[in-house]
Amino acid sequence: MSNAPVGVFDSGVGGLSVLGEIRALLPQESLLYVADSGHVPYGDKSAEFICARSLAIAEFLLGQGAKALVLACNTATAAAISELRSAYPQLPIIGMEPAVKPAAAATQTGVVGVLATTGTLKSAKFAALLDRFASDVRVITQPCPGLVEQIEAGALTAPATRELLWGWVQPLLAEGCDTLILGCTHYPFIKPLLRELLPANVSLIDTGAAVARQLRRVLAERELLASGPAQPAQFWSSAQPQALQQVLPLLWGAAAEVQALPG
Repeated sequence: MSNAPVGVFDSGVGGLSVLGEIRALLPQESLLYVADSGHVPYGDKSAEFICARSLAIAEFLLGQGAKALVLACNTATAAAISELRSAYPQLPIIGMEPAVKPAAAATQTGVVGVLATTGTLKSAKFAALLDRFASDVRVITQPCPGLVEQIEAGALTAPATRELLWGWVQPLLAEGCDTLILGCTHYPFIKPLLRELLPANVSLIDTGAAVARQLRRVLAERELLASGPAQPAQFWSSAQPQALQQVLPLLWGAAAEVQALPG
C-alpha cells in the first residue's frame, strides 16, 4: 500500500506546479495527475459543478490505486474538499489555500495583494482566512480573468500575458503592496514574468512547497511514505490529450504520454 501512487488533480495544467514540488520533496513517490482542462477554468463555474467534477475525478484516481489525493487547485479546495473528506473519511486528502498567514507576516508596508480566480476570491474559505490572519494588514484582492487560459496555452511570456499582468499589478503597487500572494496553482509558472514587472522588494508567495510538506507529514503519520523507486508519472486530461502533451516539457520539464480521461 505504501508504494501505491499519489493522485493529484487540477482544473488544468496549474497543478503541475504543485506536482513539481511533490516530486522534489518526495522523489520516491509515484504520481498520477489529472488535468480537467475540458472544464478550465473552475473560477467561473458554480460550486456544485466543481464539487461534482472533483468527486468524479477522485473516484477515477482511486480506481487507479491512489493512496492519497491532492487537490492542486484553490477553487476546487474551497468548493469540494469537505464533500470529498465526507465521501472518503479514511483517505488522506490535502488541499490548497492562499498563503494569507505567511503574507501577513512578511509584509513591511502592511499591504498585501492577492492574484486569484474569481471563484477563490468569492469563497467562504478565503473570507475566513482573511478574518483569521489578515486583521492587522490591508489585503487587496485582484481577480485575473483570462490568465489561466494564457498559461494553459503555454503563453508564459507572451505580450498579451504581460499586458494582462501589468494591468492587474500596477494598481496594487500604487497602493503600496510589497507582498503578492499567487492564489492559483497556475500562477507560479509566470513568476519569471512577474519578477520582470515588479520591484525587487515585492515578495511573491505561493503554497506549492507547503502542500508538498503537508503531504509528507500526513503520509508519514499513516505510515504510507513510499520506499521507491517511483514509477514514471502518469497524466490524463479531459480535453484533447495533445494540448497537455505539448506543454508538459515547458511546465513539467519532461515529455510524457497523456491519456484521455474516461467519461
